[in-house]
Amino acid sequence: MAHSLDYRTLEAAATWYVQLNAAPPTDAQLQAWQAWLSTSQAHAQAWARVEKLQRQFGNLPADVALPTLAGVRARRRAVLKTLALLMAVGTTGWAVRESNPAQALMAELRTGKGQRREVKLSDGSELVLNTDSAVDIRFDGLQRQLRLYRGEIMVQTASDPAARPFEVLTAEGRVRALGTRFSVRSDEGQSRVSVLQHAVEIRPVDNPLMMLRLEAGQSVSFTQQRIGSAQSAAPGTGAWTQGMLTVIEWRLADFVSELRRYRPGVLRCAESIADLRLSGAFRIDDSDTLLENLGASLPVKVNYLTRYWVSIEPA
Repeated sequence: MAHSLDYRTLEAAATWYVQLNAAPPTDAQLQAWQAWLSTSQAHAQAWARVEKLQRQFGNLPADVALPTLAGVRARRRAVLKTLALLMAVGTTGWAVRESNPAQALMAELRTGKGQRREVKLSDGSELVLNTDSAVDIRFDGLQRQLRLYRGEIMVQTASDPAARPFEVLTAEGRVRALGTRFSVRSDEGQSRVSVLQHAVEIRPVDNPLMMLRLEAGQSVSFTQQRIGSAQSAAPGTGAWTQGMLTVIEWRLADFVSELRRYRPGVLRCAESIADLRLSGAFRIDDSDTLLENLGASLPVKVNYLTRYWVSIEPA
């Protein structure tokens, strides 16, 4: 188990972390690190703890992950600090839990309710943020990482000359792209991934040795401990990037719950009509018109107490 790792193994992992982050690693360094990693299960577990720590912080503290470290003394201090943090992870069960709201508020990229945002990343990858989402970006010489604090994103990865892995980290775990287009949504204690092109690998934060490869056309939800069963992605997956919501035989209550993500204020559905079924493609960029037209397909009426206090009742 990870908590039984000895001091020397954790120190070696800390040393490798500092070495690989102090300057762009050479091919020889990367090969030596890979050889160390594959030597034993303990080495793999120690490195998994390094990755776990990165998920906790988004990136390690600045004085640990310095872009350059001058001199043996500075390097040794960085190793010792990293080692102390690695030991804390094991002794306290430290892991990514629910994102700190302050982190989401201070995230590099954010959207409000009803907003979308398209971003071209420095490597040429394309990122789209859905409504009420918050993301931090960390690209360095070893990796390309997005930290999704809340909400939903769509990613189209670009090829990378340095072959750096591309990952999305959530409170529930990590999603590694395998040259792909995919979406990740994180809320209510679980993450959901849908793959539109190629494939991704998924690992829960509390069980990093568990892995699922998810192929194009598939979708899956996962928690911090486990990964669910892969299913066919729902029709219209990713339609939100075009301002559309596609549903097939959804309960009205579920439709209203989804619509709340895009609309500020209170939106309620009477219990007596919660199980009515709804299908269609709806423009979420204009939720007022969507609500006005709801009565054309269902026996319901929409009552406005105010523009931001809306109740859907039986007709």
